[in-house]
Amino acid sequence: MVVRLCRIMSRRPSDSPFSSDDPTKPGRKQTRLFEPLPVIPDYSLEMSAGSPVHVVAGIDEAGRGPLAGPVVAAAVILDADRIPAGINDSKKLTDAARFQLFEQILQTAHVAVASSSASRIDRTDIRLATLEAMRRALAALPERPALALIDGRDVPPGLCCPGKAVIKGDARSVSIAAASIVAKVTRDRMMRHSAWLHPVYGFERHVGYGTADHRRAIADHGPCPLHRMSFSPLRPG
Repeated sequence: MVVRLCRIMSRRPSDSPFSSDDPTKPGRKQTRLFEPLPVIPDYSLEMSAGSPVHVVAGIDEAGRGPLAGPVVAAAVILDADRIPAGINDSKKLTDAARFQLFEQILQTAHVAVASSSASRIDRTDIRLATLEAMRRALAALPERPALALIDGRDVPPGLCCPGKAVIKGDARSVSIAAASIVAKVTRDRMMRHSAWLHPVYGFERHVGYGTADHRRAIADHGPCPLHRMSFSPLRPG
């Protein structure tokens, strides 16, 4: 499935958060002046690629680990002059903050989403299914970027533009962080809607992750078509 949906300054802690006349002397008390600032994603990777003159897309996924449901990838091209405030790695945001930012991203950016189903995951593996969803999400954007920044270690094969893998990219690139929000909100909605078709599993609560309640439901009712049969404990043998 493919769906088209239509300057944060970096902060760094000081080299030393301590104050001391000579911190190398034994017994010298060191005073912490401030707590290190949290790492937040910024626009520096995009700027180093020549953005906004050269269009840069961020790509991320949601749903690699669950026992059920698709893996969802999102591609986002932000407008450098209209970046919503507060964008961060989706895992660091509350549900309410994610949803609010999701709506703001859709209003201000080019966005596309693609998914790989449980059966697609089972035919190969979760890594290849994720990379394929990322490739299709990027291809569905209304504008072809000059560069794609991809969260993780892998660049999906067959991209429509050059790609750069960014480890912990959702904590470093605001474009990747925006994609993580879109992918997470989209997948959660898909799984909550699927609870209407398969009400015994509680998808509206755990969105397919292997919670104790979910595992008990599988033991009691067996798997449904949304379950990933290649994943333990569903895998035969």
